[in-house]
Amino acid sequence: MKTEKEIEDAILKITMKIQNEHPELSKYLAEMPVTIPDVKTPEINIKNLQEYYNSLLALLNKYIPNHDKN
Repeated sequence: MKTEKEIEDAILKITMKIQNEHPELSKYLAEMPVTIPDVKTPEINIKNLQEYYNSLLALLNKYIPNHDKN
């Protein structure tokens, strides 16, 4: 299992990829359900971070095949 730091690094890397290579997707980052907590003080843990990373990856994986520049 990945550590919290490793997942945070992966989130940063994929977020930067979205912003640099596919800036048109940046508007969806703040709207993702994982980023909208349903409680006042959401718990940040490895499970939540992994779910957020997976949602970012899914966003890219659905977008790239249909919008590849090649």
